Amino acid sequence: TGEQHLFAAGIEDHILNQPISIQTNDPSLDPNIVYKTFGKQLAVQLTDILESNDDLVRIAGRWFPRSLLVDVNIGHLNLAEAVLEVADGGPLSAKAILDQVELPTDVNSKLTEFSFNLALQEDGRFDEVGPAGEVLWFLRRLEPAEVQNPPIYLRYNPVEFDLESIREPLTQLEKQVFDEFSAIDHAGDDIDEISINLIYPHLRVGTLPLSRQISSFFPSAYESPRVQFSFVDGNNGQRFSGWVVRNQKYAYGLRNWFNAQNLIPGSIIKILRSDKPGEVIIKAEKKRPTREWIRTALIGADGGIVFAMLKQQVSTVYDERMAIVIPDGEALDTIWAQTGKARGTLEQTIKNLMTELSKLNPQGHVHAQELYAAVNLVRRCPPGPILSMLIDRPWANFLGDLYFRPTSMLTEDAT
Repeated sequence: TGEQHLFAAGIEDHILNQPISIQTNDPSLDPNIVYKTFGKQLAVQLTDILESNDDLVRIAGRWFPRSLLVDVNIGHLNLAEAVLEVADGGPLSAKAILDQVELPTDVNSKLTEFSFNLALQEDGRFDEVGPAGEVLWFLRRLEPAEVQNPPIYLRYNPVEFDLESIREPLTQLEKQVFDEFSAIDHAGDDIDEISINLIYPHLRVGTLPLSRQISSFFPSAYESPRVQFSFVDGNNGQRFSGWVVRNQKYAYGLRNWFNAQNLIPGSIIKILRSDKPGEVIIKAEKKRPTREWIRTALIGADGGIVFAMLKQQVSTVYDERMAIVIPDGEALDTIWAQTGKARGTLEQTIKNLMTELSKLNPQGHVHAQELYAAVNLVRRCPPGPILSMLIDRPWANFLGDLYFRPTSMLTEDAT
């Protein structure tokens, strides 16, 4: 072709003739260190490559060529639906379902199971609810409604605010309340137990917030938006079903247990890490029932919240800043059902509740944690927007250490 190539040979002292020097103690050659340092980045890049191949399919983080799959028809899926319905929805593994569904037995059992899992995943009737590393199936129409869609009590419409201007006090506040919508990503410590204070929305629905600090106690999944697991009462060993709703950051299944424990907003719940996968241990911090002066939320004639210090019988350990007794839950539900002008803006809610809370304190002071608990009696809101308005608006005076006072009370003092 007319091309010419030049080669050199017989050169003894050349760098290519020298063996590569490898430092056996080089951390970059340790697979564990490489995975810990670059694992997430490598996983994202590898996933992008695999997803670009149309012949590859994935189920629960596992990949396989589509062309080699066993055929699963609609009849097999209808039988799977019936099997799960008899099992109260599940959860069941593919193998447990296959024991009652006739699929070809002349192929590798693992291939049959993978093919069946994929067919279930692509059919909207079935929901994969197993924790990471385990594939379990549930009949979607038999899942609790609160697992499919968050109730109004847990819905938060994001409010923009300047994070940097309040980062220091917000960090202090968020570490006290463990809100799942925290604006700052607080690293979770490697601990075996954690205590949290319930706010009304979670008490009302029977859920726990899955903030960064709390979520490590609960099972997760590679892809599934919902994970089914078991709660265990750490005092009596009672077990009952629970659900992790990953996208909405809450764990569901505690309403009956909350009621049985006579909990109130502000009650302290302890979460303990279990040695068994798919299990979370919880304890209510209880005490001997006594009548105590405690903040009580009453519904005024105008439909708004009025606070009073009244004697109430309490049998649970609680955070004094967040504890609120609610005598009329139905009236409070009416407030949650309001929309538009009847509901009012978040700023109006914060301002009104701050004024009401300040009446309970001789100095007229209100702690941000108290106001956070009060605001969440009537609308779901994390600490960030509340604290931002308290610091930014002229109707609130920042006293330091997360304490505030209505500006109107300062004016009254001056007169």
